[in-house]
Amino acid sequence: MTARSPDLFGQPRGLAFLFGTEMWERFSYYGMRALLTLYMVKYLLLPENRDRVLGLDALRGIFESVFGPLDAQPFASQIYGSYSALVYLTPVLGGYIADRWLGHRRTVIIGALLMALGHFMMAVEHLFLFALLALILGNGAFKPNISSQVGTLYAPGDARRDRAYSIFYVGINLGAFLAPLVCGTLGERIGWHYGFAAAGIGMLIAIAIYHFGAPNFPAEMPRAATVAPRAPLTRDDWRSIGSLALLCVFVTFFWATYEQQGNTIALWADGYTDRSVNLLFWRGEVPTTWFLSLNPFMIFAFTPFVVALWARQSRRGTEPSTLVKMSLGCLGIALGNLIMIAAAYEAGATGKASPLWLFVYFAIVTAGELYLSPTGLSFVSKIAPARLISMLMGFWFLTNFTGNFLAGWLGSFWSGMDKGAFFLMIAGIAGAASVTIFTFDRLIQRNVRREA
Repeated sequence: MTARSPDLFGQPRGLAFLFGTEMWERFSYYGMRALLTLYMVKYLLLPENRDRVLGLDALRGIFESVFGPLDAQPFASQIYGSYSALVYLTPVLGGYIADRWLGHRRTVIIGALLMALGHFMMAVEHLFLFALLALILGNGAFKPNISSQVGTLYAPGDARRDRAYSIFYVGINLGAFLAPLVCGTLGERIGWHYGFAAAGIGMLIAIAIYHFGAPNFPAEMPRAATVAPRAPLTRDDWRSIGSLALLCVFVTFFWATYEQQGNTIALWADGYTDRSVNLLFWRGEVPTTWFLSLNPFMIFAFTPFVVALWARQSRRGTEPSTLVKMSLGCLGIALGNLIMIAAAYEAGATGKASPLWLFVYFAIVTAGELYLSPTGLSFVSKIAPARLISMLMGFWFLTNFTGNFLAGWLGSFWSGMDKGAFFLMIAGIAGAASVTIFTFDRLIQRNVRREA
């Protein structure tokens, strides 16, 4: 059932409220993420502080039983990777709960409240691991159900759907742009806990927007209808699900390399980039977290041009398929990391590299992200059987789960490797993923369930 509220700027009115909700939720998520690795490496995991965290020694023991002894940076990378992975595992459960019992709206509210609690708990260092757990569970309830609600605003075959997900993606990245500037600056310059508290306030704003906009969202099916016996999935349904599962394997490697931004790229900006500013009105250093605003800023700066390019290609019959776009997305990550090899060479010769290398890196990686991430969300909403859409949207986020776990493991090599060799390793993984997705394009396109 689609929304009946009047359109706003050519899109359903509900999209504006989902846009605002996701923007502030991403503000809270990326605000905390911008600080997480730096907070651990520069404060929480120092010998004089780490005993304050409840359960930290037990967690270290678990990691060291698998990976061997871990210094502060590799341990921080493993925590970062595990946290950022698990926030994309729990959406499978959150999507199932919404589809089966609670519905999208109630599950979104429960998730948002858990995340707000988690961000405020981050301001109490003793509760660090419990805060991460609340954020993981809250994100699982929130993430798949807010994303799938975008698709429900449109009737099957509505050509506005792809553009809607690109608009929605701008909301994600507007929040991600503001987060390091606000939460990051507060955390680095005033106190870590102020940055985390600001993230919690952003989550409360998201809850308010979602509640106010609820009348503009499509009516949900009664839960009694969804638990009644239903016809089995068709052969086309299973082929679509199988193709989605195959694609998820390849996309994992995109996220494993892309998610170095909040981990090793943040450490590069902190320790190997010349951040000094010597202007008439400002002399000092640019906060490290500000560099993490480059990617989301470029997302909403580049999106109109990318969408216009696709529209022009569509009119000419030359628009790439979804999977070719994803292949190009992985290629962008590979090229961005090849650029960083040159930055590592300069840093080796001079001690610090120019910040321009990071600007170029983020520009190329951002273009790659635009070709993969929003098109992936749209792809899932098109091919997923209607009664499984939230669960399969959660399944899609499993690529982030496995990718972030792998990202944490890859990042643990940072302190022990030559930096040029590290970037070459990341580029090689992304390049291999690009070639593989391109190779399987025709196979998957033959198997997907076409939208009615």
